[in-house]
Amino acid sequence: MLTNFSVAHCYAAIVESASAAQSVNRELNCVMVTLSRKFSTTAIPNPSKLLQRHPQTTTTTTTHIFIPFSQLQQRKLFESHLISVLHGCTHLTQIKQVHAHILRKGLDQCCYVLTKLIRMLTKLDVPVHSYPRLVFHQVKYPNPFLWTALIRGYATQGPFSESVVLYNRMRSEGTGPVSFTFSALFKACGAVLDVGLGRQVHAQTILIGGFASDLYVGNTMIDMYVKCGFLDCGRKVFDEMSERDVVSWTELIVAYAKSGDMDSARELFSGLPVKDMVAWTAMVTGYAQNGRPREALDCFRRMQDLGVKTDEVTIVGVISACALLGVAKYANWVRDVAERYGFGPTENVVVGSALIDMYSKCGSVEEAYNIFEGMKERNVFSYSSMIVGFAMHGRAHAAMQLFHEMLKTEIRPNKVTFIGVLTACSHAGLVEQGRQLFATMEKCFGVAPSADHYACMVDLLGRAGRLEDALELIETMPMEPHGGVWGALLGACRIYGNPDIAQIAANHLFELEPNGIGNYILLSNIYASARRWDDVSRLRILMREKGFKKNPGCSWVESKEGIVHEFFAGDMNHPQSSEIKRALSDLLDRLKAKGYQPNLGSVTYDLSDDEKKRILMNHSEKLALAYGLLSSDAGCTIKIMKNLRICEDCHAFMCTASQVMGREIVVRDNMRFHHFSDGACSCGNFW
Repeated sequence: MLTNFSVAHCYAAIVESASAAQSVNRELNCVMVTLSRKFSTTAIPNPSKLLQRHPQTTTTTTTHIFIPFSQLQQRKLFESHLISVLHGCTHLTQIKQVHAHILRKGLDQCCYVLTKLIRMLTKLDVPVHSYPRLVFHQVKYPNPFLWTALIRGYATQGPFSESVVLYNRMRSEGTGPVSFTFSALFKACGAVLDVGLGRQVHAQTILIGGFASDLYVGNTMIDMYVKCGFLDCGRKVFDEMSERDVVSWTELIVAYAKSGDMDSARELFSGLPVKDMVAWTAMVTGYAQNGRPREALDCFRRMQDLGVKTDEVTIVGVISACALLGVAKYANWVRDVAERYGFGPTENVVVGSALIDMYSKCGSVEEAYNIFEGMKERNVFSYSSMIVGFAMHGRAHAAMQLFHEMLKTEIRPNKVTFIGVLTACSHAGLVEQGRQLFATMEKCFGVAPSADHYACMVDLLGRAGRLEDALELIETMPMEPHGGVWGALLGACRIYGNPDIAQIAANHLFELEPNGIGNYILLSNIYASARRWDDVSRLRILMREKGFKKNPGCSWVESKEGIVHEFFAGDMNHPQSSEIKRALSDLLDRLKAKGYQPNLGSVTYDLSDDEKKRILMNHSEKLALAYGLLSSDAGCTIKIMKNLRICEDCHAFMCTASQVMGREIVVRDNMRFHHFSDGACSCGNFW
């Protein structure tokens, strides 16, 4: 048993290890030489021998030995130096050397020093059940801090249940907890997502008393409830705290942002008395991650106006917001901001990788590649971002070439890299090449295919018209397919008009994503293309019963002044609507002269041909194109961003318009980029 292991044995083992070391920590030697001179005449008092029989009497009376104040000061100084030296240890051998001195100087019962020793051992990932626990068991009367050091070790390393066992033993032996005890237990509960145990610990803080107003305990309690998915409980703890700091507020702001509740996050942020960089960054990244890029940029501007310091995380959050907008003006602005704060892409690999992604999503894949080329340091994220950028722009061969260049370096591909190359193969119809990559992922690179990689393969096979192969691949997946997998199959069924397989995919999607209106609309469109109007009617009735409302098509384009103009399908409320309508009518006449005819199949309603033509002419991307032609100089590229997938009619319209107007037109839909030039699209009509 550990408790029977003697101090002598422990000392012998440590001294043996220490003597085998090549050198002793210089700082420790300096301390020992200095203090040994001070203690040359008088030994350090041993706390276990402070109570002893007086040597000059024969009675059994027990008296206290008087210890001069100067000796107590020297002892405290010595302990403080030991703590300092322990704090600087970076290797186990160094800690063992310090431990040997602790034993030699009679401090084997000093909880203050041994607490630091155990904390440093766990910090260096020394298994708690071995050395740290052995040290603990040599102490006859461990204080709450020594108990807590061991509890914290198990809370950090596991098994987490042992931290609870130790807490119970500590209480049964009559030792009361301190605030750090509860914070360690809450961290253990959060790590294993055991809210039941966390509530029991919460109850202990109330029963024992004295911890209700402890700020550190309150913050770790909020963190535990949030990690376990009980945000409301975390908020209740926050509301009942008598004292809060910026950590208390920021924990909940981040939690609300992650849950998608930015309104509650904003409400909390508004009430925060002193807003530091972390709190501002939480709001900026929260807005960006929840698809509210304009609010993210407004928040960042206010942060700058107030002179709040900006770090790398804030900059990456703003870059992410600019990527969502896809507007060149903001892209160039945020790059200037990054460089002004010393986070330029040449030197900073994290910001550089984020800028590659941003420029790719803003339609400037060439600028993204310029940043990639100029980076002094590249990592797997830099390569992956560039490969994904090439893929979304339909430049499959460039993506594959960069992938093979990456393999010649020491950088190994990760799961995102393979999503990029598989997407490139999918968008270019490179079925066999994609299959080979998928087959070698784990075997050659140690990357096990995830459900996302299977979704890429289903998309690859589906776009190539191999719907049965795609369905068979799904049925043989080693994990449960998620919505992305079935969604890829449903999308392929729309392209090739297969309502039967579409029904199979949709049934799974209705279970996995019961509120996903897009799945219902896509299946309805597939039925409409097959002229199965009864099924269309049935689905639309079901959508009405569920209270679904279709997201309107929305496109936006940037004017030469840098102003973003939004257009919704059928909405003619723009100040220049009359000019837009006239320009669109003139363009249509010119396109018809080149052979363009509206694709009435893109309207999935049972309407007259004239009504279908009217609906098609009011699609948001056509309105954005007309405005782009009116507001830009001749020969300039027009970049349009769209929230939904571009329809077949608009795709044909853009192809012909690029030829007639002599302009390059770039459209980013919710799937990829389409570069229209001289009557052709970069996707090769494969989308």
